[in-house]
Amino acid sequence: MTVTTPQPHRTSRAVLVAAWAVPVMVAGQFALLSGVPIAVVLIGSLRRRRHRRWAAALAAVYATALVLWLAGPSTAPSLSKFLSPVATALFTAAGVVVAVAVSRRAR
Repeated sequence: MTVTTPQPHRTSRAVLVAAWAVPVMVAGQFALLSGVPIAVVLIGSLRRRRHRRWAAALAAVYATALVLWLAGPSTAPSLSKFLSPVATALFTAAGVVVAVAVSRRAR
């Protein structure tokens, strides 16, 4: 009789790719479309308890930027144009922090 120990859940490749896609998309001026990989990271974090805080923080940054753009008196045609260079750098840095956290936990 063979007894196998349960393997810890590994982070899926889709979540890892999505986590790294967020800062790339924001830095590449596709901030509005970065909501798709953020959703993938959020859904993937449902299985991994350690990722939930990171994914929630990234979603909060995205939601805050989106609400400020939509509710504010801005005439910017896109979320990327609305974000200042400092906000873009902070949003990108938040994406990198989450991607590193997810990558480190994947091993």
